[in-house]
Amino acid sequence: MTVDKKIDAFLSQYDEQVFINALKLREVILSNLPDIIEQIDLPAKMIAYCYGQKYSDLICVIIPSKKGLKLGFNRGSELPDPDKLLEGIGKISRYVVIQSDKQIHSSAIKKLLSSALTVYRQRMTTQK
Repeated sequence: MTVDKKIDAFLSQYDEQVFINALKLREVILSNLPDIIEQIDLPAKMIAYCYGQKYSDLICVIIPSKKGLKLGFNRGSELPDPDKLLEGIGKISRYVVIQSDKQIHSSAIKKLLSSALTVYRQRMTTQK
């Protein structure tokens, strides 16, 4: 089964709007994070985007649910958020509640993805 078919199968358990928005969000992530690895985490019910197999290599996740859709960021607490999109009170992670097609394709989401990649690269440079 191809990655796309696995993604479709995973997302098909959610309502149509969550399914459609998740696919659109996936396209934005894949086009803004070069060579990112995409993995479905069935037990956690999310699609993870990372540059390796360690948790520290995780950039972001798509989190579908019966209530809607979230874009979660590993190290989201370290990201600049001038548009005030990030929510959550954890020490490390933050998320954006995705509410519309317009938001998915917004420059604010693309800036967060770019910032997440920059923070990741800086972290990898300092760990070497």
